[in-house]
Amino acid sequence: MSFPWAKRYTPRHPVMRWIDARLPLPRFVFSVTGGGYPVPRNLNYFWNFGVLNGAALAIQIITGIVLAMHYGNSADHAFESVERIMRDVNSGWLIRYVHMNGASLFFVSVYIHMFRGLYFGSYKAPREMAWLLGLVILLLLMATAFMGYVLPWGQMSFWGAQVITGLFGAIPAVGEPIRVWLVGGYAPDAATLNRFFSLHYLLPFVIAGVAILHVWAIHIPGSSNPTGVEVKASQDTIPFHPYYTAKDGFSLAVALTLFSTVVFFYPNAFGHPDNYIPANPLSTPAHIVPEWYFWPFYAILRAFTSDFILPAKLWGVMAMFASIFLLFFLPWIDRSPVRSGHYRPLFRKFYWFGLIPCILVLGWCGGAPAEPVYVIASQLATIYYFAHFLIILPIIASIEKTLPLPSSITASVLGDAGP
Repeated sequence: MSFPWAKRYTPRHPVMRWIDARLPLPRFVFSVTGGGYPVPRNLNYFWNFGVLNGAALAIQIITGIVLAMHYGNSADHAFESVERIMRDVNSGWLIRYVHMNGASLFFVSVYIHMFRGLYFGSYKAPREMAWLLGLVILLLLMATAFMGYVLPWGQMSFWGAQVITGLFGAIPAVGEPIRVWLVGGYAPDAATLNRFFSLHYLLPFVIAGVAILHVWAIHIPGSSNPTGVEVKASQDTIPFHPYYTAKDGFSLAVALTLFSTVVFFYPNAFGHPDNYIPANPLSTPAHIVPEWYFWPFYAILRAFTSDFILPAKLWGVMAMFASIFLLFFLPWIDRSPVRSGHYRPLFRKFYWFGLIPCILVLGWCGGAPAEPVYVIASQLATIYYFAHFLIILPIIASIEKTLPLPSSITASVLGDAGP
């Protein structure tokens, strides 16, 4: 898809024209944010979560900067500084609750955005780079969230850091030196807080940079759409502004209303009460559990309980990281020429009745105690997760009889009565 309108754009204001002639930033902003950018006319509300991702990132950066002004990144003062923010800083309680629950908002939006991409084949050519950059954002987001969870220095913060950083020790030869380097010693302490605070402050700006590349990578081939059919004529598209800016604005208003409800009425619904107890290296909580958005990966980690050639802990670590890195190869694993799940009946069944329940079971088991029933369920779900991508998808791509695709986006939306 070419964008001749971007070349024709000329700012109206003399100052903006002067800037645009020397640094085409106004032209770039125009091309990225709206005016005239042609978008498929059939996008549904699942395509609005990209804007919500950007809003969540902005919320986290702004509130994080304010919190950093009052946070004490030392083992002796971290917990007390968070309490002081909650009690003594003007509107500190609100800023902290927005930041704390903003992480959940960000992960909800990112996960829905990803599942939409999985169902509608947004990872297929020519949009592989946008998919890969999206996965990089996910990895950076997970690292940022983990380090941020450590900063309050409560019981769950300390023991979460102890458990997660201890995973690196399972790597032969280099694992323990990496763990010591990451933690700054042999157990989480002041050096750990210094490292994690610095990285937690830095990484959101890295995420913002990768997000710009992600949007750029989408703009080159143009947005995907629910049919998976590429744009064939101008009547297949409408300008991004005002049609999708209005739609995005409505979705954003609904999402922020729900988010505000959580912040004001259920601010600790996604937290753990043990994290309001100061960190104590001599007292291990009865049930160490990460934040909810890590539960599926934590379940995969705990699914390996027996040594086989390699230690069970190492198998768990490798499987946990492989569950994410596997998605980087998805554009080449799924070779079906049809993108959208709407026209892939067999793929649709395995997606809704296989993959989605599998992820839900992993999430349920990851937040549950390490008891036999949950371990067995997580083992079965882990087996299916990897089988879905490595075995089922390639087989489906080779044997599936897909439904007829519409001749164009316009035909899909308006039928034969379209222009």
